[in-house]
Amino acid sequence: MDEHKDTNENSSGGEHQQDDSSHQHEHGEHDESVAESDEKRVEQELLEEEAHPAEESETAPHEQHEQAGHEEGHDHGSHEGHGEGHSGMHEGHEQMFRRRFFVSTLLSIPVLLYSEMLQEWLGFSVPAFPGSEWINPAFAVIVFAYGGVPFLQMAVPELKDRSPGMMTLISMAITVAFVYSLASVVFPTQSAFFWELVTLIDIMLLGHWIEMRSVRRASSAVDELAKLMPDTAERISDDGDTEEVPVSELSEGDLVLVRPGASVPADGIVEEGDSDVEESMITGESKPVSKEPGDEVIGGTINGDGSLRIRVGATGEETTLAGIMRLVEEAQQSKSKTQVLADRAAGWLFYVALGAAVVTAIAWTIAVSFNATVIERVVTVLVIACPHALGLAIPLVVAINTSLAARNGMLVRDRIAMEEARNLDAIIFDKTGTLTEGEHGVVDMATVDGVDEDDALTLAAAVESDSEHMIARAIREAANEQDLTAPDATDFEAIKGRGVRANVDGNEVYVGGPNLLTQLDSEIPAHLQRFADEAGQNAQTVVYLVRDSELIAAFAMADVIREESFRVVDALHDLGIEVAMLTGDSQDVANAVADELGIDTVFAEVLPEDKDEKVQELQNQGKLVGMVGDGVNDAPALTRADVGIAIGSGTDVAVQSADVILVQNNPMDVVRLVKLSKASYRKMQENIVWAAGYNVFAIPLAAGVLAPIGILLSPAVGALLMSLSTVIVAINAQLLRRVDLSIPELPGVTPSTSAQTAD
Repeated sequence: MDEHKDTNENSSGGEHQQDDSSHQHEHGEHDESVAESDEKRVEQELLEEEAHPAEESETAPHEQHEQAGHEEGHDHGSHEGHGEGHSGMHEGHEQMFRRRFFVSTLLSIPVLLYSEMLQEWLGFSVPAFPGSEWINPAFAVIVFAYGGVPFLQMAVPELKDRSPGMMTLISMAITVAFVYSLASVVFPTQSAFFWELVTLIDIMLLGHWIEMRSVRRASSAVDELAKLMPDTAERISDDGDTEEVPVSELSEGDLVLVRPGASVPADGIVEEGDSDVEESMITGESKPVSKEPGDEVIGGTINGDGSLRIRVGATGEETTLAGIMRLVEEAQQSKSKTQVLADRAAGWLFYVALGAAVVTAIAWTIAVSFNATVIERVVTVLVIACPHALGLAIPLVVAINTSLAARNGMLVRDRIAMEEARNLDAIIFDKTGTLTEGEHGVVDMATVDGVDEDDALTLAAAVESDSEHMIARAIREAANEQDLTAPDATDFEAIKGRGVRANVDGNEVYVGGPNLLTQLDSEIPAHLQRFADEAGQNAQTVVYLVRDSELIAAFAMADVIREESFRVVDALHDLGIEVAMLTGDSQDVANAVADELGIDTVFAEVLPEDKDEKVQELQNQGKLVGMVGDGVNDAPALTRADVGIAIGSGTDVAVQSADVILVQNNPMDVVRLVKLSKASYRKMQENIVWAAGYNVFAIPLAAGVLAPIGILLSPAVGALLMSLSTVIVAINAQLLRRVDLSIPELPGVTPSTSAQTAD
């Protein structure tokens, strides 16, 4: 069936190729005209897209995804769709403005050369010829039509929406200059400034080109993620043969071969093979992760030196990568409080600029009468007040912030929560699986005289070799960490409620708790009793080892505290944040863990449905509270918290109750989150201050308040300053990429090496 389909497609393709070849010469001119028409249509669409940035950002994320789904169909799921849709717009804007800038600049050269004012200023002359007096107006009209009219087109939607802004200001400035200059041709008594008009348009185009380039680079997070997913996969058929198929054709349950160095095509489970897989692009983990049969793998990660056979578990929009891309895109499209403020300021600036232009026109008309100087002042005010920098200040930081967070395994669902993270007064951690490993481990042991600790641990591991109990796994893990090899055990028997028994090297060996000792009527030596008492005070479980009816060792078991937890608590304390712990365990167990970590507040014996009440208890004290949990049992508390952080959600990125999702099960990322929030907000503040401060300073200067001392700005210089402010804001935002997220230089905290920088 597939072969027949492929044959038909190839045949069809061949016919089309032959048809194209036979008609290529005949329809050459027609194709060129169609291509030109398509290019104009695309440019018109880009101009419309540029004119509606606010509408794009305010579109509901689910609506956008529905639209994307309808437009893209099922072709390549989240791979091609996002690659085309997300960066295509920004890259199209960038290419359009770049092309118009270079063409307009080239066409501006004759205007500059035949400008009498520039000839006088720079001391040069060019030969005159019949009709040379029309060079300036003719080329100025062309530059205005090609480079200036697009701004007018982008201003129309602003006026229709009754929300005049950046494009309206630019349009007013170049239109006033253009109309006045043309009028000067009809009324030669007035002075034209065609060279100011063309340079003004050139600089506006340059500023937009630079802006679009910065936005495209900052918004490339989704595109970079999309590129991770390969286009094809090697599917293994039932008879063992491999066939190369598009990733979009993979289905759940398919078996695929991933060769060394290849990308994993879909989420799944390793069925055969051993290899190290590079997951840093998904989880932020800097070291390759070892994979063996039974382990989960994520689509888009890079296989190491070994071959893997993977059973596909999720494809298309259901994969981890697709979920991450959705969250990153939603975060980039959402607005923070600071951005809302910047948008309002940009809107107000239009009316401020318009008022300043009217006042300037009246004042200069009274002072020098109506002439070219008045028009020049008005145009300069309108140009220099363009809120380019203000409009770019926050979105660019947001885009870079989201990209940087994603590269470090932090997926932001709520921009406001990300912004609030810098102000957190307290962070509550769920204990099990967050601050602790969530599994029991051997934390201490003691033996009777004459028995070596390694021998006792080896003997216990041998008895527990056939048990699946968590205590048995902990003992075997402890033996493996010591590189101990357990001998074979026979006649294994599980003693219900007491422990296990087996024969090891001819000895009858038991492992179990206090109930086992009661059954065996074994006496506990004094020093082992003291060991057991101390373990009990630390809320640890004690397991005993009995050989031939003689008690020879005791093991203290506990939920092992993660190594990172000590550093997290220290780092948060140094950042001035209170650390609390929430657990359903007993008060003794909770206090033991809290004392060891130095935690400030403990909530113990808390039922899952009551966890949100503990969050509210801290909030009632006037504290801004963050909650860190697994996103399942802790959903009510995550929702209640000011900032809900789901941790350990590696392949479950669609945690609806959390504001921020940490892909890795690593509490250190909580510190990175706070640090990135502080750094991002600082950049937002700096950009707002620069953009708003620039206008406060520049508008009076453009109006001519320093004219009495001989300082006047031409429209071209005003446009240059306006573009310069935009460039400075863009560069300042890019500096966010250099923020150090490797847990900072804090006293007693070892720097982490897993932080990823932005490209």
